[in-house]
Amino acid sequence: MTKQKNRKSRDKQYQSEKKNSKQPPPQRNQKNLKSKGKPSATDKKQRGQNNVTIEATCSGLTSEGKGIVQWEGKQLEVANLLPGETAEVVVSKKGRFNTELKRVINPSEDRSNPPFTYYHEDAGCQIHHMNDQAQKRFKQKTIDELMKPFGKPDPIITMEHPYGYRNKNVMTFGLNNERQIVSGLYAPNTHRIIPMERSLLHDPKADEIIQTIKGMMKSFKMQPYNEDTGRGFLRHVLIRVGKFSGEIMVVLVAASPVFKGKNNFIKALRKTHPEITTILLNINDRNDSMVLGDQEKVLFGKGTITDNLCGLEFEISAKSFYQINPVQTEKLYKKAIEMAELIGEETVVDAYCGIGTIGLVASQKAGKVIGVELNKDAVRDAIRNSKRNGVKNARFYQGDAGEFMVQMAARGENADVVIMDPPRSGSDEAFLSSVVKLQPKRVVYVSCNPETQARDMKYLVNNGYEVKKIQPVDMFPQTVHVEAVTKLVRKEEAGNQ
Repeated sequence: MTKQKNRKSRDKQYQSEKKNSKQPPPQRNQKNLKSKGKPSATDKKQRGQNNVTIEATCSGLTSEGKGIVQWEGKQLEVANLLPGETAEVVVSKKGRFNTELKRVINPSEDRSNPPFTYYHEDAGCQIHHMNDQAQKRFKQKTIDELMKPFGKPDPIITMEHPYGYRNKNVMTFGLNNERQIVSGLYAPNTHRIIPMERSLLHDPKADEIIQTIKGMMKSFKMQPYNEDTGRGFLRHVLIRVGKFSGEIMVVLVAASPVFKGKNNFIKALRKTHPEITTILLNINDRNDSMVLGDQEKVLFGKGTITDNLCGLEFEISAKSFYQINPVQTEKLYKKAIEMAELIGEETVVDAYCGIGTIGLVASQKAGKVIGVELNKDAVRDAIRNSKRNGVKNARFYQGDAGEFMVQMAARGENADVVIMDPPRSGSDEAFLSSVVKLQPKRVVYVSCNPETQARDMKYLVNNGYEVKKIQPVDMFPQTVHVEAVTKLVRKEEAGNQ
C-alpha cells in the first residue's frame, strides 16, 4: 500500500511539473535589437573580439538535437534551437565557431521549457526544450534513418511521465572561485563542474539528499577533493534509488579511508533523511575518470538495495549495472522476450548478462538460460539474484561471451536464442562471428546505441540472418539517446516466421 501511495504521489508531482512546463522561452539580453543581417554598434565591437550577434533562422536539427543555421556561407549548430525558429545567436571564433542562443524571437509550437530551474544541455538534457511530441518525432526519425537498410521500425514506445526517472545519480564536489562548496556534473570533455541543485532526469529525493550532504560539509569540516593539489576528502556522491522498493543507497566516494566524525555525520544525515537504507564509503585515490574505486566499506545498513523488475526482485550493489530507467526497462524487456518467442523449451544464451536481469526475466518462459559476463562481481550478483528469486533453470558463468559460444559450438551444443545487450560501443567482429558459429534460430539485440547496433546488424545480415522486427524505446527522455531492440532470424528459419 505504501509503495502504491509513493508512486501515485510521484506521478502526481510529475503531472503537475509537466502541466507547468509551458513557459515562454528564456529571455536574455534584449537590448540592441536590430534588423536581420545588420549588426549593431555593440555587434561591431564584438566583432573585434571575435564575437558577433546575428539573427538567423533554424532550418533543421543535427543528430545531437542542435539547431542548424547558415551564416556567411557556413553551417553553424546552435543548442536549444528548433526548426523554423528565428533567434539571436552569439557567434564566437576560438579556433572554431562556437554559438550561444541569446534570444528566441518567434518560438516554435514544439518548444517546451523544462519544469525545473536547474538544467543544462551539457549535463545531458540536450532536448529538454522540445515538447513530448517533438522528442518523439526526433527520435523516431533517428531510428528510421539508421535502420533504413533493414526495414521500417515500429513506432517508438514513449514514457508517460518523462522526468525524474533515473535511479542512479552521481554528483561531483569541488570549490568555486569564491571558495564555496559546489556539487554538480562535469562539463563535456572538461573537469569544470556545472553547479546543479536539481536535474530534470534525477530522482527528486536523490537530488535532495545530495544538497543535504553539501550543506553538512562545512559544519563537519569536510573538504571537497582538489584534483590539482591532491588535497581534500569528498570526490563524488552516488545515489541509487529503488524506484519500486523505495530503498535508497548513498555512496560517499572519498580520496582517503580516514573519515573523521563519520558516526556523527551518518547520524545527522539519517536524521534528515530516514528513508536512506544503506550508506557506503568508497575509496578512490586514482587520477583517472573512474567514479568508484576498488575499496568499499559499509557504514550503515546491508550495503545493497533491492528493487523489483518484471515481477522479480534484484539485489543491487554500488557497482552493479542496472538499467537507469526501470519503468521503460520493463517495456523494453517485455518486447525482447516477445521477440525471443519462448514457449518453455528453448535454450537461451544471455550474453553481456550483467547481474542477470534480462536472463532471469527470460527464464520464466525458457527451458534453460545460460548467462555469460566478463565482470566477476556482476556474475556473483546474478547468481545471488537467481537464488533470491528461486530460479532453477538459469546458470551464470564468468568469461568472454564470444569465446563461450565458440566453445559451445565446438562441443556440438546448440542455442535457440541469443540475447545480446552490449555496451554503447556495440560488439566486435569476434563476438558476432561466434554468434554465427553457434547458429541460434533467433538473435534478440538490445542496444543503447542504435548507431553501433546498425553496424553489428549489417554483419549478422551478411552472415545468414534476416531482420524481422525493430522496436525503438525512449529510455532516456530529455536526451538525444534512444534504445532499440531488434529481432533477427536465421534465414533457414525466416520462412517460418
